[in-house]
Amino acid sequence: MPSAVPHAASRSTQVADVPAAPAFTPELGERFARVALSNLAIEYPHQLQHLLASDADARTPRALHPVFWGSYDWHSSVHMHWTLARCLRLAREMPSVARAVAHFDARLLPAHVDAELAYLRGASRASFERPYGWGWLLKLQAELELLARQRESARRWRDALAPLADDVAVRLLAYLPRLDYPVRAGTHGNTAFALILALDYARIAQHRALARSVAERAQTWFGRDRRYPADYEPGGDDFLSGGLVEAVLVRRTLDDGRFAEWWEAFAPPPEALARWLTPVRVVDARDPKIVHLHGLNLSRAWCWRVLLRSLPAALHDPVSRAIEAHLAASGAAAVEGDFVGTHWLASFALLALTDAPSGEQNG
Repeated sequence: MPSAVPHAASRSTQVADVPAAPAFTPELGERFARVALSNLAIEYPHQLQHLLASDADARTPRALHPVFWGSYDWHSSVHMHWTLARCLRLAREMPSVARAVAHFDARLLPAHVDAELAYLRGASRASFERPYGWGWLLKLQAELELLARQRESARRWRDALAPLADDVAVRLLAYLPRLDYPVRAGTHGNTAFALILALDYARIAQHRALARSVAERAQTWFGRDRRYPADYEPGGDDFLSGGLVEAVLVRRTLDDGRFAEWWEAFAPPPEALARWLTPVRVVDARDPKIVHLHGLNLSRAWCWRVLLRSLPAALHDPVSRAIEAHLAASGAAAVEGDFVGTHWLASFALLALTDAPSGEQNG
């Protein structure tokens, strides 16, 4: 992360010479909140995932999506709202609180959510934003639930969005049994990443059927993986490590002992594992695909942070250093630079800094 980000105090359980991971602070929360508010007010440029059936379907992003316009595309708008909600919860006294509250009051209106729901239920839209946007929508709803426990105004935002989240949860439950094979790509189609977000929602919302389905699919798809070929990663426009997000999903669905057994079989050989421990180079952060590699560095930091306590002791030192190195390599890109990066990277930096290893959120 940028040099302005302080470091958490070392804990006695850490190896003495391992750098502590950067800490989330109210000041950093304010920076992320300002980025989110700025992005969410930018309607153009906009990449529209929209199937036209006639001339009448040609409409503006704001008309099609009265909640989730802005921030370049629908899914980025969703997770920038998550970024803003989490900053409201974890940085309660930040200067942008009033602006954030006003934003949610203006966007998360029942009529606006009804329009989003009608769009999702439209003809030929069964796969709209599946699974990436679905996962982030459920993650947003989970965050609003947590925020509502400390801020009364958030209850109306949570309640307004609930019908859309309920619909997405039903869609996901119907979809998972039909998906015989997971998508392991390091981009939006990745199945494990979406299910991590959905599982967080299922546990916070006490949606037991969804939690059971995610856990069952995780074991069916990933339970027998062996010696993951980490040296095949990354792809040129990856923002996720297919192997690491798989490991996070499995960790969130197994107890400590069973995960330790799974990791022993799954772990890449040392020379391949080293690729996951070394930040990738981003040659051109103004290219909308190459900039994904900043996201890869940030999502790797998130994955390693979630996994760290569950890994063999011999990995604690190199993984702790890897978290620090990945955040240092790409943290600044989350709050400054070209819109092709800033419209989404802050969410991944915030995941890396604030998502708790257990899947239960800090704060």
